[in-house]
Amino acid sequence: MGFLNKKIISWDSPTFGLDLSDLSVKVVQIENDGNRKKLASFGSAPITIGSIADGEIIKKENVVLAIQKAIKSALPKKISTSRVVCSLPETKSFLRIINIPEMKEEEVGEAVKWEMEANIPLPLDQVYYDWQILPKGLARESGKMNVLVVAVSQKTVNQFVDVLESAGLEPISLEIESIAQARSLMPEKENNHTTVIIDLGDRRTSFLFLTGNFPCFTSSIPLSAQSMTDAISKALNLPFEQAEKIKFQYGIGSPTKRDPVFLAVEPILENFVSQIKQSIDFYLDGLRYSPSIDFVVMCGGGARTKGIMPYLSRKINKEIFLGNPWINFNQKDKIPIIKRDDSVQYSTAIGLALREI
Repeated sequence: MGFLNKKIISWDSPTFGLDLSDLSVKVVQIENDGNRKKLASFGSAPITIGSIADGEIIKKENVVLAIQKAIKSALPKKISTSRVVCSLPETKSFLRIINIPEMKEEEVGEAVKWEMEANIPLPLDQVYYDWQILPKGLARESGKMNVLVVAVSQKTVNQFVDVLESAGLEPISLEIESIAQARSLMPEKENNHTTVIIDLGDRRTSFLFLTGNFPCFTSSIPLSAQSMTDAISKALNLPFEQAEKIKFQYGIGSPTKRDPVFLAVEPILENFVSQIKQSIDFYLDGLRYSPSIDFVVMCGGGARTKGIMPYLSRKINKEIFLGNPWINFNQKDKIPIIKRDDSVQYSTAIGLALREI
């Protein structure tokens, strides 16, 4: 599912994935090495604070420079193409499963249009949208079919296309972050499990619920890894940069000793726990796509914060796994060139890079 899919002559032409968030650019190119997928290039660059705010591009020139810097810094090989698959921000996206009467595929588009007009917060002529019919086994009622629908405001899409083209790139496809993450973190083999992916980023946290490999529901909250750093900074009266170093060294601190670092971040963590539980309850009791949650997977830069996964796991009474973006790579005895703890930050970029492969 992509909002911009250009018809091209050869699908063998290389592409690369570009994850564009509020604070950073990450790029990944993947090659086929015989019967095995291989990471060829990866790189990243920070974006000047304030250049992108909540998914809206404010200072285009800063974003263009960051994209070019990330591409130029890519290792061990250079990015070999200008053809890019880019992420779209979750906060500007709408993803839902709609339930409609069974009908011929050529009739679904009109039904989706009516459902979209009733369920999205923007007029239909102000969004780009896409849809996909889901397997019959996911339908909750006989005589009904489930359709996965995604919509993004035209303003957001046009901004992203403009900044990519200004950076000298050819956008082949645009895809919301959650779908790209599902592609990199979920096994290709079909399953009947329900999984929650928690993406703890620098500016926000997103929740993605999947039944099997199919995204069903997404939501975002403003709590983030930076929220914890801000709390440490205020509680200990330290500059942000020093508070970030303390968080990197001590993580969330010690819940048992209740040291100053933990006391500083505890309100953030408790709020985070409350938001996770509310999202799960809404999915299970409100949407009722699944009877239970089988797995919880965590990704994003904040997932590396020491102690956060065990703490959250105890609080929500479910085991939390660190996302593995290499799950669909046949690595055998080869070690990925990105360290495991670092690679979880590249989950979205890897998923984007895998799209055309």
